Amino acid sequence: MSPAPLALYVHWPFCAKKCPYCDFNSHVREEVDQAAWREALLADLAHEAALTKGHELTSIFFGGGTPSLMPPATVEAVIEAAQAHWRVADDLEVTLEANPQSAEAEKFKALASAGVNRLSLGIQRFDDASLAFLGRLHNAAEGLKALEAAQAAVERVSFDLITALPGDTLESFDKVLTRAIGLGTSHVSLYQLTIEPGTRFETMVRKGEFTPLGEELGADLFELTTERMTAAGLPPYEISNHARPGMESRHNLAYWRYHDYVGVGPGAHGRRGGMRTFRHKKPENFLAAVGRNGHGLREEAALSAREAAREALVMGLRLVEGIDPRAMERRFGVSVIDEAATRRLVDQGLLSWPEDGNGRLGLTPAGRLLNDAILTEIAL
Repeated sequence: MSPAPLALYVHWPFCAKKCPYCDFNSHVREEVDQAAWREALLADLAHEAALTKGHELTSIFFGGGTPSLMPPATVEAVIEAAQAHWRVADDLEVTLEANPQSAEAEKFKALASAGVNRLSLGIQRFDDASLAFLGRLHNAAEGLKALEAAQAAVERVSFDLITALPGDTLESFDKVLTRAIGLGTSHVSLYQLTIEPGTRFETMVRKGEFTPLGEELGADLFELTTERMTAAGLPPYEISNHARPGMESRHNLAYWRYHDYVGVGPGAHGRRGGMRTFRHKKPENFLAAVGRNGHGLREEAALSAREAAREALVMGLRLVEGIDPRAMERRFGVSVIDEAATRRLVDQGLLSWPEDGNGRLGLTPAGRLLNDAILTEIAL
């Protein structure tokens, strides 16, 4: 029997600037004690590794924050420690999120030498006006230059785009998609701008400083994106993610397929052996916890069978491949879906599921626009 797959997420919480749309656990600090942070991450990692022996590590993902602000030596130390703690898959995927500022882009070759084999760039848009609105520190030229540097450094490169900005039209965003497709990457993530509580954008909207794009046009942009990217050989494999076949993010697939994953670093979530884990969010509190306890855990709690089944449904239904409800029932020991409600949505063309109930349940293209509402309907 092959060892259970395991993914590792490493959170670097620091940014040069907080973007106005961001509700991630990110912090701006004038100074960062790099040596202290390296030792803290390694200690936190060792704690989790001791509890997950017997797994095979299939992916590492450095997220943030802005992980490209990490010294390559720290990245290398974490990768080497992970490879020492676990049995490692031959095709281990190591992704690092990066911003396109010139100083960070110069690190890409060093990061590749450290063991990173996949870079994910926060390009977001290709024009300076949109980037300024989004509060990004890079301009359009820097973004394209960083992409070239990333493609020269590693074989697999992804970049993020934000859709549905105020003023977007089908015609204008079609040009954005044409530009994106022409850049030659094997993976693109497209996220619709959402106004999250506690962000500067929420305050600006409340004050009437700008109006978010309407839902109907946002849906039209989503459909245009799916059509254009699929025609270009980058079909969606998840609601917001497009890739050439075989180039999907293996790390993110581990989340969506509900595998166990270790989360280390401030605010990192994890799931191991039926337990939900959560680290201290504030960097200073995380460091203090590691110094006190040898790890940054703030909370760990057992998931009930019903909680785990619901999480697996929520995650798995985002994938184009969908889920197998019968297999999930066997895995968790509880029913996963309301079958009567599911059949109604199948009849409405929002879900696809074999008539005998044996096979995969998935969202149709029309259903992907209504994912949250559908989950509310069918989840037990």
